[in-house]
Amino acid sequence: MKQPKIYYISQGSTPEQHLEHIKKMVDAGSIWVQLRLKNTPKKLHLQTALRAQEYCKDRKVNLIINDNVEIAKIVDAAGVHLGKQDQDPVLARKILGNDKIIGGTANTWEDCKSLIDKEVDYIGLGPFRFTTTKKNLSPTLGIAPYYTIIQKMHKQSYNIPIVAIGGITLTDIAALQKAGVWGIALSGYLHQQPNIHQAIKEIKETFKSPQFYEY
Repeated sequence: MKQPKIYYISQGSTPEQHLEHIKKMVDAGSIWVQLRLKNTPKKLHLQTALRAQEYCKDRKVNLIINDNVEIAKIVDAAGVHLGKQDQDPVLARKILGNDKIIGGTANTWEDCKSLIDKEVDYIGLGPFRFTTTKKNLSPTLGIAPYYTIIQKMHKQSYNIPIVAIGGITLTDIAALQKAGVWGIALSGYLHQQPNIHQAIKEIKETFKSPQFYEY
């Protein structure tokens, strides 16, 4: 599985804006994108997902659908991301098959261990700091828990990629990479940049030479 060093999570006030933003981020060099529509009628959600998948697939970018396993299957997305209150990853795997990517949200070591046991493909661990992008935010972590959790994973020979999420900026990446994360999920930071291409280029440069740390 190609690791998601830059993982864009969509935002917008309408489904059309989500789609426009996804296209901009794909064109600027995002490796993965997640369509994160909330409280959207199923038909409109599906239509938006189909258009997003067509755009991403043509450009060899993985499209992940947030929460909705059914829509991920219908549009043949690369996979699905499941929040802590969403469908069980084991059931999602049965529905989507072994060739699809299944990710899950975690805030603690216990969350991570549960997702590891359910054989997800990656874990979105956070929030790193406060963000307005997501409602009902879990407690913020800061940097220390990333070290602690990834150390525990290494000691137990778990090899599932950790993607840091929540309020991350360019200046945070070096410390997060040193802690052992495989990638970062971004949304608000990218939307704040006057030049998205340059911003993503700088992020890629930060991750250009993967670093591995022994604990």
